[in-house]
Amino acid sequence: MPENKLDQQLHQLLALLKQEKEEDLEQYLLQTQDISLADRKTKGVCWYPVVTGKTGFDAGERLIIKIERPDSHTESHQFQSGKAISFFSNSGANTEQKTFVTGVVNYVKRNEMSITINGNEFPEWIDDGKLGVQLLFDEKTYKVMEKTINTLIDTKFKQHIEFRNILIGNATPHFHNNFQISLPQLNTQQNKALNLAANAESIAVIHGPPGTGKTTTLIQTGLHILKHEKQILVCAPSNAAVDLLARKFSKEGTNTLRIGHPARVDSTLLSLTLDAKITKHENYKELRATRKRTEEYYKQAKKHKRNFGHAQRQARRELYAAARKSRDDAKQLSYYITTDIINKAEIIVCTLTGADSRHLAGRDFKTIFIDEAAQVLEPASWIPILKAQRVIFAGDHHQLPPTVKSFKAAKAGLEITLFEKVIQKHKSASIMLKEQYRMNEKIMTFSSHFFYQNRLKANIIAAERLVFPNDLPLEFIDTAGCGFFEQQDGETKSTANQEEVVLLYTHLSKYIEQIETEDNFEEIENIGIISPYRAQVKLLQNSFADSISFSAKAVELLDGKIAVNTIDSFQGQERDIIYISLVRCNEEGKIGFLSDTRRMNVAMTRAKKKLVVIGDSATISSDSFYAAFLDYVNEIGAYRSAFEFIY
Repeated sequence: MPENKLDQQLHQLLALLKQEKEEDLEQYLLQTQDISLADRKTKGVCWYPVVTGKTGFDAGERLIIKIERPDSHTESHQFQSGKAISFFSNSGANTEQKTFVTGVVNYVKRNEMSITINGNEFPEWIDDGKLGVQLLFDEKTYKVMEKTINTLIDTKFKQHIEFRNILIGNATPHFHNNFQISLPQLNTQQNKALNLAANAESIAVIHGPPGTGKTTTLIQTGLHILKHEKQILVCAPSNAAVDLLARKFSKEGTNTLRIGHPARVDSTLLSLTLDAKITKHENYKELRATRKRTEEYYKQAKKHKRNFGHAQRQARRELYAAARKSRDDAKQLSYYITTDIINKAEIIVCTLTGADSRHLAGRDFKTIFIDEAAQVLEPASWIPILKAQRVIFAGDHHQLPPTVKSFKAAKAGLEITLFEKVIQKHKSASIMLKEQYRMNEKIMTFSSHFFYQNRLKANIIAAERLVFPNDLPLEFIDTAGCGFFEQQDGETKSTANQEEVVLLYTHLSKYIEQIETEDNFEEIENIGIISPYRAQVKLLQNSFADSISFSAKAVELLDGKIAVNTIDSFQGQERDIIYISLVRCNEEGKIGFLSDTRRMNVAMTRAKKKLVVIGDSATISSDSFYAAFLDYVNEIGAYRSAFEFIY
């Protein structure tokens, strides 16, 4: 493809990214600007009032504050781990916020949040009351992506040009034949994927459908490559995915470094962060002493007054000079410690935007991995690629797509990932993993047929997994004819279905009673309850205690084992039992968000032993995906009517 054609593609990508940023900002402003505090709370972008709980420091000596909102505040919210926030006092409209500090969310529970504060000390007004937390717009990520694409357009660097020609042009990727590895812990396809990646000169793709051991293959491939290379960069789009990779590589005994703000890192992995490793470095005591000495010089210098005599002024100048010299020494020592830690790391893990960290500036890697690459906007994928000689993609374009807020930008091409472009254009550069180790065969088969051309095969152990003998591994509970019509939340515009909530918990209660008779509770490690709609998730969460009638034994054995959340929240996870509430029930046959079949593929493939899907066949059958699913459940005898449970 001619150079100008590639430039046109990249300029178009920049234009779509600008469109996405404008839409994202507009949505943020609609939720935060010139609206009352009460409205901001309702829209889920603000907690107010809050009270502070425990304060302290994390492993990297950053400031941590736990805050709580009253139990009476039940509004749903958009706060998540890693989100940037403003912690403020005396809040009115945004423009009236006089006192605030910025920070990052560590974790959020129902009415409790832990935040890391940017700064060296807690704000003086923290005990004055009238405190709140509000989400901030994430402009930094867009700036990094824009900078990256502009670099790609203007580059004269040979490796960047080669990546351009292969990934978005028509150049062919090449492979040598230096490695023929067969690891006993990997199956045939996994070993093929390892060899493909190890022999790739520029790119390779590990295509991992649900339950096929993609992460295991990636880890083993990384460990093999590490035998021949000093250091590898491993990236993923979300902090949760990055933390998983950091944990697994660290367990393999590698010197793993997690780059990123400690607030965005799982608390059990803080020891792997740069901040924590700095405090453990052999020269850290010297650094602290130098910084303390610098502060003391400045403190002494400031004691001198202007009306001092010549000798005093001279002494003050000498103190300031000593302070500057000490400060420079501290900077040099800090740089040495940081560089030493990074140089010694074998595996460096970070988000895609984290690859633009100042700590990695000017560093190149022979090999980088991008996990969950099918969930990544193309501009974000390029951020680490510009640091690489070779890139190994891992993911599945039939699962969660990237989030694109601008409908126009999505349809114009922004929703198409670099992973999809590569896997469609360079089939010889991709290996699909085919043996799945998670699901009962009947749970797996529909997904295999609809998305993977019947190429998935259930591992012999997984194939027959059941909660108890002769149980149905898959059930579709049809609410057609019940009059369970959906309702729309007036504020969020999300859709809910109260009757479906009651039906789901009725079925779950009866199913647990059935399991009790089989005395199989010990084998149930966890249960997931999923819906594509946030309003329905909220209903399910709020109705749980009132709708479930478990025995004392069931309450004890299921304590903490049931999670209720959206599909996206279950990505990469698995549960023994999964319930899915489809929600939609209307006379027009509108299914809205359900038409995103990739998300439904994720939902339906989380279950290991039992999958229960609840929905209205009359509404969903207008879509070919659900029509095929209904045919499948009828074929295997998994169809049941809601009337069996409500009358």
